[in-house]
Amino acid sequence: MATFHINRSGTSLGTFSEDEVREGLRSGKFVGTDLGWREGMATWEPLAQISEFAQESGSGGTPSPRPQFTGAGAITPTATTAPRSGLPWDDRQLRGMLRAFFDTLVMVLTKPAEAFTAMKREGGFGEPLLYAIIGGSVGGVIYFLYNFLLGSAHMLGSHENPMMQMMGGGIRPLFFIILVPLFVTIATFVGSGIFHLCLMIVGGAKQPFETTFRVVCFAGGSANPLLVIPICGGLIGGIWKIVLYCIGFARAHETDTGRAVLAVALPLILCCGGIFALMMMLGLGAFGFPHH
Repeated sequence: MATFHINRSGTSLGTFSEDEVREGLRSGKFVGTDLGWREGMATWEPLAQISEFAQESGSGGTPSPRPQFTGAGAITPTATTAPRSGLPWDDRQLRGMLRAFFDTLVMVLTKPAEAFTAMKREGGFGEPLLYAIIGGSVGGVIYFLYNFLLGSAHMLGSHENPMMQMMGGGIRPLFFIILVPLFVTIATFVGSGIFHLCLMIVGGAKQPFETTFRVVCFAGGSANPLLVIPICGGLIGGIWKIVLYCIGFARAHETDTGRAVLAVALPLILCCGGIFALMMMLGLGAFGFPHH
């Protein structure tokens, strides 16, 4: 049975089964103008216009807006700004933290356009940051433990004292593991600031900094756990994170995809350009000041 996200006047009322929505329309809990969305629907629609609830909303709900004539003679429906239902992470009090995290991760990785269309643009920095810290910590800790075990196996085959090597080499990974949440927090804020500045440069920042921050949190928190994949996890996670940034900025800021891609690529372009310019300067310096 389908699960519907219900919104009223920009406020999420939660997710409900088809029977719960139907019963809510009969009892007056929901009205026909409340917006609903389920997987497979292209856009949010008033409950009165959703086929599953047309009968209930027609009898007790508020009728849906009627078409209006425009100056060009075409008939268009009354414009309605569809609120955002939020990601499963926003319902973690009902779902439980583990399930909410897993459902959000799967949704962002497999249906990024749908996820960032539903993501709330505002609501505070703490909740998305917590998601990013959990995802980054899971991926980072397992990644370093994996490399530490490989390094330990190599040490056991060496001629030096393997126990001393493992004790000495294990301090650095342990220190890193403890500080992973701090590293993730700093990287998230710095990265969000850079991307938002780039969005402003290319004219794609249609929403405030918090919207960019939320995209970075949910994209990074979902892609970083891919580090658990042996050998190629870092490459897969890095590439997919870039894809999520592009889709997320385009959907959350409601800007065109080209501007979002350019904003994501701009830091890399500037970085590569700076390195190239530095190499050129060093090369010219070497030719200009020969050694005697």
